[in-house]
Amino acid sequence: MLPVPRFRGPYRHKCRRICSLAIARATAHRLSLGARRKSWNWAVEVGTAVIREQLIAAFKLPTAEEQRKFLDCMVLEVPAPQKVAREEAVESNFRGTWFLPEKPVDRTLLYLHGGGFACYPKESYAEFLPLIALAANARTFALDYRLAPEHPFPAALDDARRAYLCLLELGVDPRRMVVGGDSAGGNMTLSLLPQLRDAGIPLPALGIALSPATEFDVERPSLHHDEADWITGRMAETWRDWYCREEERGDPRVSPIHADMRGLPPIYIQAGEAEILYDSIVAFAEEAKRQSADVTLEAWEDMNHVFQFFGYNAPQSSAALKRITEVIEQHLPSA
Repeated sequence: MLPVPRFRGPYRHKCRRICSLAIARATAHRLSLGARRKSWNWAVEVGTAVIREQLIAAFKLPTAEEQRKFLDCMVLEVPAPQKVAREEAVESNFRGTWFLPEKPVDRTLLYLHGGGFACYPKESYAEFLPLIALAANARTFALDYRLAPEHPFPAALDDARRAYLCLLELGVDPRRMVVGGDSAGGNMTLSLLPQLRDAGIPLPALGIALSPATEFDVERPSLHHDEADWITGRMAETWRDWYCREEERGDPRVSPIHADMRGLPPIYIQAGEAEILYDSIVAFAEEAKRQSADVTLEAWEDMNHVFQFFGYNAPQSSAALKRITEVIEQHLPSA
């Protein structure tokens, strides 16, 4: 099943043209030369092409604000198999959205979205986060943190810490809590856990990171092998420069590969072997092993950045969501 695009906002006509052209090119390539990666189905082939072209077009706009408006104009629909309620947070000291399965068990997931620390396409995440909430079978709070370049490091990480503390104040039991995120949000997950430990704050039962950015002070080969990914090395470098200054890149709160990982809760990581961050993610897992930290990395052949966004349209993303369910159930079993 192919993801269905939906267009809205001031750039909707341009987005529609870009989408149509990307679909035509991806289809022609697949019919004449075969899939770009041997295991890709039509949904992955077309979805990757559409999102990549939208991002490239967005990056031609002069400001981060204009780029955000552009990216908000297209949403790929990824239907959830069950109904998930959506409620805006009423807490006054942090912003976000609750995603509530009909019958969640006693679990809470604090989810930190991706977007290069610089954008939050809320309607796209409104398609994706019900899948995550169902996979976790948990009340899921998606934090709307401050964005770069207007609010560089450590603003977003400070917001994540504040949200975690607020959830504790609201009565959430950390032993029944998961902190997770994708891409930039995966970076924040890996950076937040050592901060909580060092401050003596009760830790969650589990951390989950999907395609996390793990280091900004080293460029590894996969960063510029971006032909199968929907983000390019240039995009990643721009977002990095918006987020932090050059002298901050080696800070463990920016590059969690440099953090002391001892005494952290178990961390589960998913990555695609075709994504530009893959080498850095593997390096993080190797460093965690060197420190005897409880970190598990599972990688999917041929898959790109945050491929879980394909939902149940692709077997790889379906399997990844199932593994999230299994890992959470292992560490936070249903009552």
